[in-house]
Amino acid sequence: MDTVRSFCIIAHIDHGKSTLADRLIQFCGGVEEREFRDQILDSMDIERERGITIKSNTVTLSYTAKDGRTYQLNLIDTPGHVDFSHEVRRSLMSCEGALLLVDASQGVEAQTVANMYLALEYDLEMVPVINKIDLPSADIDRVKTEIEEDLGLDPDDAVLCSAKDGTGIEDVLEAIVDRLPPPHGDPSALLEALIFDAQYDPYRGAVLLVRVMNGRLKPGQRILLMHTDAEYEVEEVGLLQLKKVRAEELAAGAVGYVIAGVKAVSDINVGDTITDASRPAVDPIPGYREAKPVVFSSIYPMSNDEYGDLSKALEKLKLNDAALTFEKDSSDALGCGFRCGCLGLLHLEVVQERLLREYDLSLILSAPSVRYRVGLTDGGQLWVDNPSYFPDPGSIERVEEPFIKASVMMPERYVGPIMELCRERRGTNTTFHYLAVGRVELTSEMPLAEVLFDFYDRLKSATQGYGSFDWEMIDYRETDVVKVDILVNGEIVDALGQLVHREKARPRALHYCERLADTIPKQQFKIAIQGAIGGQIIARTTINAFRKDVTAKCYGGDITRKRKLLERQKKGKKRMKLVGNVEIPQSAFVAVLKTDKD
Repeated sequence: MDTVRSFCIIAHIDHGKSTLADRLIQFCGGVEEREFRDQILDSMDIERERGITIKSNTVTLSYTAKDGRTYQLNLIDTPGHVDFSHEVRRSLMSCEGALLLVDASQGVEAQTVANMYLALEYDLEMVPVINKIDLPSADIDRVKTEIEEDLGLDPDDAVLCSAKDGTGIEDVLEAIVDRLPPPHGDPSALLEALIFDAQYDPYRGAVLLVRVMNGRLKPGQRILLMHTDAEYEVEEVGLLQLKKVRAEELAAGAVGYVIAGVKAVSDINVGDTITDASRPAVDPIPGYREAKPVVFSSIYPMSNDEYGDLSKALEKLKLNDAALTFEKDSSDALGCGFRCGCLGLLHLEVVQERLLREYDLSLILSAPSVRYRVGLTDGGQLWVDNPSYFPDPGSIERVEEPFIKASVMMPERYVGPIMELCRERRGTNTTFHYLAVGRVELTSEMPLAEVLFDFYDRLKSATQGYGSFDWEMIDYRETDVVKVDILVNGEIVDALGQLVHREKARPRALHYCERLADTIPKQQFKIAIQGAIGGQIIARTTINAFRKDVTAKCYGGDITRKRKLLERQKKGKKRMKLVGNVEIPQSAFVAVLKTDKD
């Protein structure tokens, strides 16, 4: 065990985690040159296209150090975006150390600080690494000062490297074997293994990714999942070396995979503890926290025939994404679907994209919303994340919405625009903290609902890409939230209902009405599209009817003939309106919900 090192790479977005992982794999000979590709640990196409890491990925490397010993390195690459912090937390539980990566030009940013505190929660040994030293804008002295002042780490311990051109990679590896501790554990003790991730194989069922804390895992062994009390027989164990490499056993300190014939996806809980069925451990491994979703959206298949496929796809996706939650939902307009809970808007977008690509499903998503706490006049309390279940205003005593503490790190010159942005989003208690010369951290308390849509895009535009954003939940606070209904010809369209702050109700309703007016085809009669709060209309657009020129055959003569024809046409359209139904095409829902950036 002295020659084993389990570590992860943590950093802010775009600080070079995946590129550093690529260089470490190349240097250790973990992949042949002809098989190498950039972002080799990013297994999904969506990760490569967006240039971000979504899933934590594991690889076991072999490295012969300068002291002549060969070390087994268990490397876990982690995401940097705030929406995937649950992946970081799970990865940290499987490690003894971490490489804290800092961009030599950008310096310490919001997620750098957040991830460092996560690592401290699990008592990990940290090695600061300054990356991108080859950039013309690199300022190593400034970054070292920030590491000392903002992070409280010794700047002299920082390893300098450039993951892009391979400079300093050997220094990073030597720091890993010299300064990170070996795993703690006893191979002869009772079996305790943490399930930190899982994948679904259509031929072999669930593949469990585990970190063995104590004991040994072997093929043929009967194991017990402590959370579900389910028993299985181990079929295969092995290491992850970009491909699955079978092994005779996984001993304490090892990171690898287990195949145990788990067919039912619902039987697996990421964070569960594996133990020996004949000699079980007393208690499960502590420290795992279940991710709590904060953004909710209903997902419906384009065709009702695909409902069963969507259900199976979500079950398989949840196995690989522990933060995703879903329950059955239905809509009069869109049929049966699922109400999904995610950790942020990017997380929701990724779920939608994965369902489209990996399972070939065409979907419609309702507008995202947060979970509100509603106090009723009879003393009861409801949690509402779906506008369809919002109670009658007469029975509501108060409504509370989730508030977050938003932290923005940026150059000093952008303070004005960001303050204005926070004010627009109902931010309060805005404070400043000067981290270094010309660098400011702004904190503001604001409703979570205000950062769902385009807050991050607006922030990046206002700071020309130099601002970084992080947030954490604070509490629930009383607010003035109303339900905005969209009516087409007087009929409420339940799929387009939204819970909005009263100040923003009219702009949001007008946006929906205008989008619908652009996408619903014309009829033989006028169609009124309205936004309403209760019985009060707050926005309206009208789709004009097809109109035949009934006076075309009249030429010259008395005007009364033309008037008679027009009056007859008017009466006919009125009668048609009474009996006519407006069929809203699914493309209209897609257009409205996709373009909701208000």
